[in-house]
Amino acid sequence: MELSLLPLAYDIQVTDREFALFRELVSAQTGITLNDHKRHLLRARLGKRLRALGLQSLSAYYEYLTQHDPAGQEMVRFVNAITTNKTDFFRELHHFRYLQEQWAPARRASIAKSGDRQVRFWSAGCSSGEEPYTLAIVLNEALRTEPGWDMKILASDLDTEMLARAEAGIFPIEGTSSIPPPLLSRYFLRGVGSWAGYVKVRQELRECVSFRRINFNDDSWPIQSRFDGIFCRNVLIYFNRETQRRILQRLLDFLKPDGVLFLGHSESIFGLVDGLQHLGNTIYTREQKAVMSDE
Repeated sequence: MELSLLPLAYDIQVTDREFALFRELVSAQTGITLNDHKRHLLRARLGKRLRALGLQSLSAYYEYLTQHDPAGQEMVRFVNAITTNKTDFFRELHHFRYLQEQWAPARRASIAKSGDRQVRFWSAGCSSGEEPYTLAIVLNEALRTEPGWDMKILASDLDTEMLARAEAGIFPIEGTSSIPPPLLSRYFLRGVGSWAGYVKVRQELRECVSFRRINFNDDSWPIQSRFDGIFCRNVLIYFNRETQRRILQRLLDFLKPDGVLFLGHSESIFGLVDGLQHLGNTIYTREQKAVMSDE
């Protein structure tokens, strides 16, 4: 018996027309810019979606997305597929050292004057959750010597699959090697039985973090708070300069006057926004304007 084999989706070719269509679609949906060298990435990432739908070309998938997806469910899967997720616990350690050694002591000292024990941080582009949980660990360690803190961390991402993984708080043990053993023991539970080889974030730490899908390309973001600090690391690199400027300005609108902005090691505010003071390696705050006295 002869078998008629259809072309495999992962063998698809990306024509110039298809690449132009998807580049425009990605930009419209997310604001992310796909450069010419991302053609292979597009082909590799979308192969799984074509197989799931039984489609044989990117043109057919584009038609499905734009004409046969009224509920937008496949569009969400498409966005999930093209987003890049790379993160680790305690990644770019100097940011967390700054929080522990400089920000937290100043925050504790301010209590005598303000009495304000509310702490709000935002992990923007949280991926699978390592960043916001690291942030929660560091803040808890730095502030726990004094009771009564009201600490909340917003963790957001565009990718719904990553958000679900982050909210579950379960990680392979080999991915926790950068966590100091005392902190691993204090803030994580070791899996047993079928969960051997995994750890789970303890409930008291998970309760500090809330997860939300936020698309930087949307006209409004579902946020009511202003933050003591915003981590937006290795996110801006996926946008063009004008979009970077717009996102940065909106992020600053959500910072408290003395709030701190943390960017990724390959990102810079140079030529994008004014009025920021450099505190350290990719760490910024608003410039404090001098107050003139009439005396």
